[in-house]
Amino acid sequence: MSSPDPQVRAARNHSTRSAARGPVVAVTGAASGIGDLLTRRLAESDEVKQVIAIDERRGEVSEAQWHILDVRDPAIAEKLRGADVVVHLAVDLDLETDPAARTAYNVRGTQTVLTAAAAAGVHRVVLCTSAMVYGALPDNDIPLSEDAELRATAEATGVGDLLEIERLARRAPRAHPGLNVTVVRPAVLVGGTDTALTRYFESPRLLVVAGSRPTWQFCHVDDLVSALEYAALEKVDGEFAVGCDGWLEQEEVEELSGIRRMELPSAVALGAAARLHRIGLTPSPAGDLAYTMYPWVVSVGRLHDAGWRPQWTNEEVLAALLEEVQGRHTVAGRRLGRKDATAAGAAGATVALLGTAALVRQMRKRRGL
Repeated sequence: MSSPDPQVRAARNHSTRSAARGPVVAVTGAASGIGDLLTRRLAESDEVKQVIAIDERRGEVSEAQWHILDVRDPAIAEKLRGADVVVHLAVDLDLETDPAARTAYNVRGTQTVLTAAAAAGVHRVVLCTSAMVYGALPDNDIPLSEDAELRATAEATGVGDLLEIERLARRAPRAHPGLNVTVVRPAVLVGGTDTALTRYFESPRLLVVAGSRPTWQFCHVDDLVSALEYAALEKVDGEFAVGCDGWLEQEEVEELSGIRRMELPSAVALGAAARLHRIGLTPSPAGDLAYTMYPWVVSVGRLHDAGWRPQWTNEEVLAALLEEVQGRHTVAGRRLGRKDATAAGAAGATVALLGTAALVRQMRKRRGL
């Protein structure tokens, strides 16, 4: 007997799911990245009644009910009607996106989703930010409590947007009584991601700022998706962090990766990074360096209390990251082409960084700055 047509099979699955107990979960940003992974996971779960998928293009999860629109469109309220939980993942943290456009999208999108969810009768919204909102500071506890003050500044890529999303999350229940907001804060995210922190491991040498105390805690996207599922199923709520248990010291990272360090004085490293970013040679502002200098390791106690455990260790995620970035070459946050990378590798990362900084100084002199 031939297998049923895919549309027939999807209809049967939908019928079975509609009869099941469990929440109706809407996912924004559902067509790609973490949103796609979560949509697939929820669509396969016996604990979810129905999945509503929202994005600017249709994804590949046929079991979900798709709505194609921008999350900033107020019409999203109608698409959310009947949902119990919304997981909002339509957030742009791309290094190459214009910062002003990125902020406008992220903040307006989150505002619209929260307002629309309340109007549609949704009782819970799950937001995903980052453990970066705690800030990377020399006096941070190791690990930080999940209730620790958010001491980050807006000087690193996207962190200003994430802090504003956190502010919106705290204000929403007061503005919309009956709406609960859960905030998920992953550590350094690895698995199909491209961030200033993953690019750190694309360099021929690991930059270490003299006198700093780097510590590394990773979060594989698989673990983030399972934590988001916990939040969608209301097995955990409030504000919580997600990541591997424990952390790695810089020396352990260097030993495991086999990549040697280059150590620079703070003034040189921060000054060069600021100048390179200011003239547009690198996508990462100098504030990103803080997250490679000082600890921002977090406790994952609330997820543990809910019965969740990470499937990945820090060592395993680091190995996966190194495999993923193999063949890529980055100096001072700027990804190089093959020809440039060969030259950078021959000269060494220190020469490349300081040489570019010298070039910046020459350009400034010519311009009379």
